[in-house]
Amino acid sequence: MNSLWSYFWPLFAAGLLIGGPAGTIAFRRRSRRNVALAAGLALSLAATALWHGPIGAADRFSRSVERQARATLNYYEMTQIVGTLHHDPLTRRLVLSGGDKLDDWQRGEIVRLFSQLPGVSEAQLSPSPAGTPLIVEGSGVGVLGFLLGLLLAYLVDLRRRYNAQWNW
Repeated sequence: MNSLWSYFWPLFAAGLLIGGPAGTIAFRRRSRRNVALAAGLALSLAATALWHGPIGAADRFSRSVERQARATLNYYEMTQIVGTLHHDPLTRRLVLSGGDKLDDWQRGEIVRLFSQLPGVSEAQLSPSPAGTPLIVEGSGVGVLGFLLGLLLAYLVDLRRRYNAQWNW
């Protein structure tokens, strides 16, 4: 199991579990539709923020990726190089420092090699402007789960409406 699966899957599941009941309320009562959808979306984003920060999933994700990078560097006997994720805000970009003595081919290969680590979107040798923050990616996954929950609630409501026309 890779670190992306352990970080993003619970966010998707939380969005799905919030979207189902919010959609059920929204599709059965037209007067409360907007309130139910807005409350469900806000609850999904709040669950993402809790998962990322106070529950500690971002720290576990960061430690896991940096541990994999350190193990890979030790395997290739590159003990002078340090690999850390870009922080403030936390992204999936791995910054490798200490590679001043590498030639051009080694620089290209180490960037290619570490870009393939699970959980890393891009590896680089010099710090540059950050990419997409991890909490924004997590919020996108949570909203995607919420929308899928709404779709499932809508399909259940369609079936309920269709079956309601039979009065035998």
